[in-house]
Amino acid sequence: MRPTIDYYLAPQSPYTYLGHLRFWDIARKAGATIRVMPVDLGGKVFPVSGGLPLGKRAPQRQAYRLVELKRFSEWLHAPLNLEPKYFPVNGDDAARLIIAVDLHDGADAAMAIADSILRAVWVHDRNIADEAVLASLLVERELPAARLEAAHSQAVQERYEADSQAAVDAGVFGAPSYVVQGEIFWGQDRLDFLERRLKAG
Repeated sequence: MRPTIDYYLAPQSPYTYLGHLRFWDIARKAGATIRVMPVDLGGKVFPVSGGLPLGKRAPQRQAYRLVELKRFSEWLHAPLNLEPKYFPVNGDDAARLIIAVDLHDGADAAMAIADSILRAVWVHDRNIADEAVLASLLVERELPAARLEAAHSQAVQERYEADSQAAVDAGVFGAPSYVVQGEIFWGQDRLDFLERRLKAG
C-alpha cells in the first residue's frame, strides 16, 4: 500500500524552499502519494497555534533565523538570497495557483509550480504577489495559462480554506510540515526522520 503524505506548505517560506526538492525526491523513492496542501499560515494557522509573523518576532529570533538559513543554504548547496527584494510577501495568490494546478494537472505539476514559486522568491527576486510573475512561471513550466484564472475560482478558494483548516485539525503549526498517518514532521530539518518513517512502513 502506497503511503500518503500530507504536505502542508507556504509558498513564501524559506524553509519550505530548502526542503521542497529533497522532500519530493524522498517521497518518490518511497513510492509515496503526496497531497499538496498550501495553507494560510498568517491568517488561519498562526492565530490558533501561537505562531507569529516574522516582523512580530523578537529581534534575537529574527537574527538567528538568518544564521540558520545561511547554514542550511551552504550545507544543502541550495542558493538562497537571505534578504530577498520581495519578502515578506503575500502568498495567497501563489497558494491558490498551486491548488488550481493540483486540481487540473495533478500533484506532480503542483509540486513543479510550487518549486518555481519558491525559487522565484528565494533565488530570483521575483514578486509572487504579482499576477504577471505567476503567469510567467506557468509559461516556464509549460502549464496552461488558464490556471491563473482558475486560481480565482470558488472551488480553489474553498480548497485553500479546507487545506488550512485541515492543517489546524492535524496539529500543524508551521511550514513545511509533512504528516504521515497523523504523525507530524515539522520543518525541512526533519526530513531524515520522515525518510526513516517511510522506510519503516
